[in-house]
Amino acid sequence: MSEGATDRWTYTLGLHDVGNGCFAYIQPDGGWGWSNAGLIVADGVSLLVDTLFDLRLTANMLESMAGVTRQAPIGTLVNTHANGDHCYGNELLADAEIIASTAAAAEMAEVPAAMMAALLHADGDVGELFRSFFGEFDFAGIVGRSPTSTFDGRLSLDVGGRVVELIEVGPAHTKGDVIVHVPAARTVFTGDILFSGGTPIVWAGPLSNWVAACDLIADLDVETVVPGHGPVTDLSGVAASRAYLAFIDEQATACFRDGVDPFDAAQEIAANGLGLHGFDRWGERGRVAVNVEAVYRQLDPAHRSPDIVEQFRRMRQLESGR
Repeated sequence: MSEGATDRWTYTLGLHDVGNGCFAYIQPDGGWGWSNAGLIVADGVSLLVDTLFDLRLTANMLESMAGVTRQAPIGTLVNTHANGDHCYGNELLADAEIIASTAAAAEMAEVPAAMMAALLHADGDVGELFRSFFGEFDFAGIVGRSPTSTFDGRLSLDVGGRVVELIEVGPAHTKGDVIVHVPAARTVFTGDILFSGGTPIVWAGPLSNWVAACDLIADLDVETVVPGHGPVTDLSGVAASRAYLAFIDEQATACFRDGVDPFDAAQEIAANGLGLHGFDRWGERGRVAVNVEAVYRQLDPAHRSPDIVEQFRRMRQLESGR
């Protein structure tokens, strides 16, 4: 069982009843693209939290939910953010209202499935690089479906008599991250604000926003936390992620003040710092390269991070130990 899980839940593929009409669809090992989703069931209707990275995976998930959703069809889909592993399957929910934050809806258009397909089939080392991260997924033929409504800040939904609160906490992981809180169930679906047992990746930032999001979750009256990746956990998983983010912010800021190149800083932190707190045991430790870049951009608005291909090269380099 990955770090961040508790003895209360098993970490296996499929739909898990986490209590009080809430379900988690879990995809081990929680690494690149292997995201989770959620289902909130009420009287005659359900709300789905996120779809998956391709149509096959999303179809399998929906089939696993059919025993519940036949009596409580999915009327609403919430996309917690714009990354494809949380929204590329949207087209399979043709009749559902789709809700996202305004920022997430805008960002979805920036990396369509067709772009991912092109990267996987690119010639040379670029194609090889992206296949090493995402080669198990099939992006061919994905049309996509955009949100039908958006919001900013907070939105309270009535789902078959159940109160479901949508809380925008981005920009953090992405530009428009949203968490989904079910107060009566004491459950929160975090999207990628939590990688349980895995390394967070700060595509947008600032890190201070993400730390604040962790604090917000900790202040909610919740006992069950369904992460965007990794095993179901509780507030201890949120605290661990917060500690990592605060550590990276502190270390990268010190390197910035000393004039250290950001990739040199990431290599130094990976080699000498992550192990001090056990963060080197988490998956995808190479994401520190992207996270340091986020700190440098926050400290220097003129700083320009390398393009996405170079960022993935650096992450692979760190994870391979080269």
